[in-house]
Amino acid sequence: MRGNGDTPAKARPSLTEGPIAKTLILFSLPILLGNVLQTLNGSINAVWIGKYLGEGGLAATSNANIIMFFLISSIFGFAMAAVILIGQNLGAKKTHEAKKVVGTSTVFFFILSILVAAFGLLFSSTILTWMNTPPDVKDLAVVYTRILFAGVPFMFGFNLIMAILRGSGDAKTPFYFLLLSAILDVILNPLLIDGIGPFPKMGIAGSAVATFIAQLISFVLLILYLYRKKYFLRITKEDLPLLRINWTIIRTLIQKGVPMGLNMVVVSISNLLLVHLVNSYGSESTAAFGVAMQISSYVQMPAMAIGGAVTSMAAQNIGAGLWGRVNRITWTGVAVNILMTGLIVVVLTLFNREVVSLFLPPEGSAIALGVHINNLTLWSFIIFGVFNVVAGVVRSAGSVVFPLVVAFIALLLVRIPLATVLSHKYGFDVIWWSFPVSFTVAMTLNVIYYQLGKWRQARMIPAKA
Repeated sequence: MRGNGDTPAKARPSLTEGPIAKTLILFSLPILLGNVLQTLNGSINAVWIGKYLGEGGLAATSNANIIMFFLISSIFGFAMAAVILIGQNLGAKKTHEAKKVVGTSTVFFFILSILVAAFGLLFSSTILTWMNTPPDVKDLAVVYTRILFAGVPFMFGFNLIMAILRGSGDAKTPFYFLLLSAILDVILNPLLIDGIGPFPKMGIAGSAVATFIAQLISFVLLILYLYRKKYFLRITKEDLPLLRINWTIIRTLIQKGVPMGLNMVVVSISNLLLVHLVNSYGSESTAAFGVAMQISSYVQMPAMAIGGAVTSMAAQNIGAGLWGRVNRITWTGVAVNILMTGLIVVVLTLFNREVVSLFLPPEGSAIALGVHINNLTLWSFIIFGVFNVVAGVVRSAGSVVFPLVVAFIALLLVRIPLATVLSHKYGFDVIWWSFPVSFTVAMTLNVIYYQLGKWRQARMIPAKA
């Protein structure tokens, strides 16, 4: 079946048929590789900045990167809401309704990105002052931050297109263009920072301009690619009336997106409070904890990728009314997470000291403490993966508040009081035991709600859009 110049229906990606385990793994791998790629991109750029600009440059960019992380977190919920809304519509074979979501989301993200970019360009200095940015790096941070804010429309646009593609069942195309962006960014950074060859020497501004150019080129080429391939959710000349504010869809994006965005805020607050607590035990503890958290960020990546994959898969199947398949997707996702995360945990446990030693100097007790922290916490990320997958399926139905409540309870009402109060009474190790305890609470609550709650009755698709 064809319509409006779309690709044939049979050629479109579908997550409502075929073997679940194979589909889940093939769908989650590009998401996983994309997450790894973005992390490596940031690490390599930090190496360039440190090499050419020293500690001052690193300090300036770290402050700016905190702002960028907050911005990405703020649109994460809206993007996920778009993923679910598009997925459910496609599962229900309502392609035109999915295009309505694309049209309204495009206008919404465009307006939002312009407002954010303008605000950042005008108030970068004020924002950095609020963050207590050290005076000796403040000017560098302002220059770097302003250029990053100028690139916000491309960053927001790229995230929206990735959401649309993943909602329609395509995780490969976003990865290819993330790869292009990362390669351009890594190559351009030293060229523009130090003025190598015909390139101007721009210092800290060069690093930000490199990111700006990489995002712009990747964003434009991705749009051209999708139109050349006649991607079925592209906005054609006949679809131009869909580029408008549909308030029903906007309300849905906000009502469902804000709780998912707040989930990341809860995680960030929990981590900041934990860092504040660990800092009170001295610099070696802080260093060891920092390394352990850097290692755990990689351990979490399979769970995050599988969680994103099951959300897209479940959304399409919920739209199609295939509830039996939704249940199989859930438990297949849990099993795949246990295998993938478990394998990484086993390898890191076997080579624990060697991995920690990559980040810390051989003298001092920080290495031993880092190894100890890993021994107590790494295995708990298998539990983290289980609750993340189950929560992803629950969200895909449109039930987004309960997973937020669970995160709040587990991370702020269980983990932080446990680590703060009991560590002073029973010792330093209580801080690390707060990880498996809080993750177990989150897993238990999410699984109980999945089995007994009314999440299947939630509605994402508006009655009339």
